[in-house]
Amino acid sequence: MRGYFVGAGLAIAVATMATSAMAQSEIKIGEINSYSLLPAFTEPYRKGWQLAVEEINAAGGINGKKLVVVSKDDGGKPADAQTAANELVSSEKVALLAGTFLSNIGLAVSDFANQKKVFFLAAEPLTDAITWSKGNRYTFRLRPSNYMQAAMLVEEAAKLPAKRWATIAPNYEYGQSAVAVFKKLMSEKRPDIQWVDEQWPPQGKIDAGPVVQAVAAANPEAILNVTFGADLVKLVREGNTRGLFKDRKVVSFLTGEPEYLDPLKDETPEGWIVTGYPWYSIKTPEHDAFLKAYQGKYNDYPRLGSIVGYQTIKAAAAILAKANSTDPEQLITAAEGISMPSPFGEITFRKIDHQSTLGAFTGKTALKDGKGIMVDSAYRKGSDYLPSDAEIEKLRPKD
Repeated sequence: MRGYFVGAGLAIAVATMATSAMAQSEIKIGEINSYSLLPAFTEPYRKGWQLAVEEINAAGGINGKKLVVVSKDDGGKPADAQTAANELVSSEKVALLAGTFLSNIGLAVSDFANQKKVFFLAAEPLTDAITWSKGNRYTFRLRPSNYMQAAMLVEEAAKLPAKRWATIAPNYEYGQSAVAVFKKLMSEKRPDIQWVDEQWPPQGKIDAGPVVQAVAAANPEAILNVTFGADLVKLVREGNTRGLFKDRKVVSFLTGEPEYLDPLKDETPEGWIVTGYPWYSIKTPEHDAFLKAYQGKYNDYPRLGSIVGYQTIKAAAAILAKANSTDPEQLITAAEGISMPSPFGEITFRKIDHQSTLGAFTGKTALKDGKGIMVDSAYRKGSDYLPSDAEIEKLRPKD
């Protein structure tokens, strides 16, 4: 009987050692996003990060350790995102957190990361607050912010003769931030313009008829649009029906992204000034390699979400490899100032505000073969559209 217990104990010890060795041979990243709420963006995003994981592990992992991503759905709720973050850190023992889409959720996870001293790489949230007014030492952001995209759009918008402007944006952190910074930058370049109307439909629940009617009644010469997804489709449909966009200029955040253009099909309005992702007209070695790999794996074309998912995990892996540690402080040291390749060319995570210099494409909407596309597109480097270090020091709290 004693031999039995010794044998059983030895078996347990061996199993524990094997489990421990397995844990030591892999590095986990905890990933959170609004998969069930925003599938048009998050499904391509998931495909992007899965491709990145496959490439990283095929190349030997992170300093010889296998990369594992543990993913959770926040359902579009900040509280659920914080719960997911806590489970990933406490139960899954992830080395860092990554992801999120909506700006209010990104801020919630950033706050969690700051309180718990966990490294967080925000993928998609665009609010300026995440790296500036509510920035913290544990949070970094990949995508070009509202400020950066607004500055890119204002370059073109300021050339328009229009003086009377209206705005339409979802009434939550992202929409509020985008409108505020666009108005600020636009008014600095064009002090002669007037802001004649603002419409703030709830995110995901736009009642497009009254919104279009109210904007038309204000009789603007130009419109800033910040709606996206299903709200954008409803706004465009109602606006086309009522002639809102006829003879009016429209400047629109995100609308050139395939995930938002594709559902519009032949209803796509032409001539809107937009940021987006014209994957079909980007001719660089870095993007060609990404496109070939993505289409080879999925037999589908990438969306902007695909780029964001892919580069989020590539960036996290580069930071982990440089740090050669999962200690949050060493990850921060490794991340501040790190440069790396991306499908859009080399990018850097700035030390001063933890913002990456990933840029965006600007161009105009057009119709081709019954489908919306971007034309006259040009890549804008993120580093060219950020305030001075002195301005950022005023905007960002001291760590």
